[in-house]
Amino acid sequence: MCGRFVQYEGMAIFIEELSPQIELFSGYDAKPIERYNIAPSTRVQVLHAGEDGLHIDAVKWGWSPFWAKGKRPDPINARVETVTTGKFFKQLWPNSRALVPSEGWYEWVKDSQDPKKKQPYFIRLKSQKPMFFGALAQVHPGLEPHEGDGFVIITAASDQGMVDIHDRKPLVLTPEHAREWLDPNLSPERAEEIAKECCQPVDAFEWYAVGKAVGNVKNQGAELLQPAPPQRWLI
Repeated sequence: MCGRFVQYEGMAIFIEELSPQIELFSGYDAKPIERYNIAPSTRVQVLHAGEDGLHIDAVKWGWSPFWAKGKRPDPINARVETVTTGKFFKQLWPNSRALVPSEGWYEWVKDSQDPKKKQPYFIRLKSQKPMFFGALAQVHPGLEPHEGDGFVIITAASDQGMVDIHDRKPLVLTPEHAREWLDPNLSPERAEEIAKECCQPVDAFEWYAVGKAVGNVKNQGAELLQPAPPQRWLI
C-alpha cells in the first residue's frame, strides 16, 4: 500500500454505514471532510475505543514506540504477518485497535517501458460504499494532541494483494467485521483471526488511472478522483 488515501464524506455517512445504533462518546456531524489526498504525518479522523466508550479523534498518520523515536520516520503501515508477534507494535497489539474510515486509496504503477515513470490509480469498492481500514492507534485522553499519539494502517498479506496494482493492500473490513474489531471485549485470538482472514477480497474492488496531480500533496480537490485519459493507462 502506498501512502495516500481519501476521506471526504461527512463522518455521519461513515457512522451510518458502520452502524446507526453505535454509541459514541464524542460527537460528529454530516459536514464533508473533503480530504482527497491524505499524506503521512497529517492528522486523520480515526474511530477508537477509550475507557469511556468509542471516540472519533484527529490522529497523526504514523507511529513509533518511544524507544524508536527519531531513528527513522514513523511507519504508517503495519504488515499483518508481523503486527501480532513483532516487538515494534507490541505496545499497541491487540488492545489499541482502531478504524480509519475512507472511500479509497491510491497506488502507483511503474511503466514497463520506463520504470522512472509511474501512473497513479485510485482503488475503491465496486459498490462505492465507505470502507473501514483496520488500524492500531495510540490516543491519549484529552483535548490537546499528545506527542506520542499516532496510528498505523494494517496491510493485508501479499498473497491477498492486487498483483496488477500492488503486492499489498490495506486491511479493509466489512461493517460487520469493523464493528467487531472495535469491540473492547474482543479476544486477542479473534482479533488476530480478523486481521489475517477477514480482509475484503480483491474482487470486491475496482480501480482506474487518475491524473498525476495526486503526487503533489498540495493538491487536495475532488478533481483528483477524475479518471485519466485512457491513453495514459498502463494496464
